[in-house]
Amino acid sequence: MTQTAADLSPSAQDAICEALNQSVAETAVTTMLAQNFHWNVTGMAFGPLHALFQEIYEDHFVAQDDLAERVKALGGHAEGMLAGMLKRSKVAEHDGHASDKDMIAAMVEAQKTLAATLAQAGALAAEHGDTLTEDLCIARGQTHEKFAWLLGAHLR
Repeated sequence: MTQTAADLSPSAQDAICEALNQSVAETAVTTMLAQNFHWNVTGMAFGPLHALFQEIYEDHFVAQDDLAERVKALGGHAEGMLAGMLKRSKVAEHDGHASDKDMIAAMVEAQKTLAATLAQAGALAAEHGDTLTEDLCIARGQTHEKFAWLLGAHLR
């Protein structure tokens, strides 16, 4: 049965909010990763990579807000502390000292991780009949898989 946020049980709301906060955390860390690489990329592919990393962090900044606002719509508390996000995230920070290919490889892995996290959050939402959260997670997951593909094409 399809349910809106108001119709979900408190335990379903809590579980979905936890999964969404995981997604927010990984999106925030990946946003900073892309911005860091945008600032520090060098080499023959500087122009296209500089632009692609910017496209990614701008997309992800909006996505953080969409995911956090869904947490709030479900009655949860959106994680807003960087320390909490770093602790929760499966995507690691990077200091930006890397070759362009190593930056790309790190971003591909971050995108794949984020897509998998969103797929899990979407599946959890679907189990509880929360199709609105499921839809958000599916759309975001597709975006991250596309970014992984775009980035990975630079390595082939």
